[in-house]
Amino acid sequence: MASTSVSRTRLPPQQVWNLIGGFDALPDWLPYIPESIALEGGRARRLANPDGDVIIERLVGFNEAERRYSYAILEAPFPVDGYVSTLRVHAVPGRDDVAEVQWSGRFNPKGATKQEAIDLFTGIYADGLDALYKTLAA
Repeated sequence: MASTSVSRTRLPPQQVWNLIGGFDALPDWLPYIPESIALEGGRARRLANPDGDVIIERLVGFNEAERRYSYAILEAPFPVDGYVSTLRVHAVPGRDDVAEVQWSGRFNPKGATKQEAIDLFTGIYADGLDALYKTLAA
């Protein structure tokens, strides 16, 4: 099993969570995902990227008080299986006015090396969090 994690800090935690805390909110801040359709009463989502690829994800954990949710990929064009990811927003220790956003995942490479899969998701998470902060700064 491989894993990776990327985090960024800035802005108050609740302000960040208000933007990203909805499981169906990716198009609000992630340009790579311009479309999200809620499925199964909001417990799953069908995402589309600009290339027309479809990604189906299922919510596997949600905690509003801790500002985090976890999801599993059911269908995607990525070279992994067993993918589970968590998006979490929390205050930086000693700074209630500054959030750390952490996006992490674990997965089994399939059709790619372990390092290729780690590099792929590290890039996705880093680009995604950079896009989040551009959206929040606008």
